[in-house]
Amino acid sequence: MKTFLTQFFTWWNGQTLGTRFNTWRFGNRVGQDEFGNVYYEGGRNSDGKTRRWVIYNGYSEASAVPPGWHGWLHYRTDIAPSGETYKPREWQKPHLPNLTGTAAAYRPKGSLLGQAKRPQVTGDYDAWTPGG
Repeated sequence: MKTFLTQFFTWWNGQTLGTRFNTWRFGNRVGQDEFGNVYYEGGRNSDGKTRRWVIYNGYSEASAVPPGWHGWLHYRTDIAPSGETYKPREWQKPHLPNLTGTAAAYRPKGSLLGQAKRPQVTGDYDAWTPGG
């Protein structure tokens, strides 16, 4: 019951009932990424291309789509990453979703939320004052 209500009233958490029905009716599963997002294609859009979509594992966050799948979703390539034998180079970092707003977000020195102490002002800066 909770799953039904979540799918009925929220669009940001996984899939809606409409998306579930459309996926059941027209979707062909193409693959899954390391984050658990599942990719589908099926039917035709107004351009005559086969529709492609993703059902997110958890919250709908576009930055959680790895680069290879992003290219496939946007028709940059016709071969899905699940059908490729691509091996990342040793200098490539693994994909990370946008961490803004999380505890793992980047916080530079001097940030109010950062752990480091703000550096002292060197004296070459004069604050603006009205009429000054």
